[in-house]
Amino acid sequence: MNTKADELRYQKSILNVRKPIGWTSNDVIRSLKNRRRDLKIGHAGTLDPFADGVLLICSGKATKKVPELMELPKTYVAFVECGVETDTLDVTGAIVYKSETECPEAEVIRSSLKDFTGDIEQEPPKYSAIRLSGTRAYELARNGADVRLEKRRVKIHSISLLQRNQNGFSLEVTCSKGTYIRSLARDVAKDTGTIGYLRKLTRTQIGPFTIENAQSILSACELIRKV
Repeated sequence: MNTKADELRYQKSILNVRKPIGWTSNDVIRSLKNRRRDLKIGHAGTLDPFADGVLLICSGKATKKVPELMELPKTYVAFVECGVETDTLDVTGAIVYKSETECPEAEVIRSSLKDFTGDIEQEPPKYSAIRLSGTRAYELARNGADVRLEKRRVKIHSISLLQRNQNGFSLEVTCSKGTYIRSLARDVAKDTGTIGYLRKLTRTQIGPFTIENAQSILSACELIRKV
């Protein structure tokens, strides 16, 4: 049975880090390992390089908490640019479609979001880490394969429109593990009569861990020395 002291040690060994844009989640791990090569370090949920925000880092015995932390709901702020679709469904991809349709009005977007609340079926992006016959889907896609992924059930706890302009709209989404915000951006855009891709993404919260309380990489490197 875990004691209160054990729980406090676990808490000290879980770092809430703000991953910068341009870094991979493993870049953060490598940076921390450079300070503590003797310590086992892992993260609880990948964040794409083009995105920023909350990344939970576990060290030592707290790495056993990773599966538990990954089950926590996650909150994102996402900007969907309308009129363009990319092969990766995000800003890193090549443009595959363009449309002359204007960004939908706010009322249309809000009405559409009702259909994306609760348990939904979602088709993952072909550029994803899902394995097909042992090979990552993104590897197949890069080699020109016609990748088709089966829809998966995910849970959208809440989704709301934050802002809308002539180029696109921003959403706040709280969702379950396994939700692809890139796919959500594509699907909401399509449902409102246009096309779109994920231009920006910030993870603002994982369970009780918020972006307001997240540590910079530099601060995290100093803290990991004391674990």
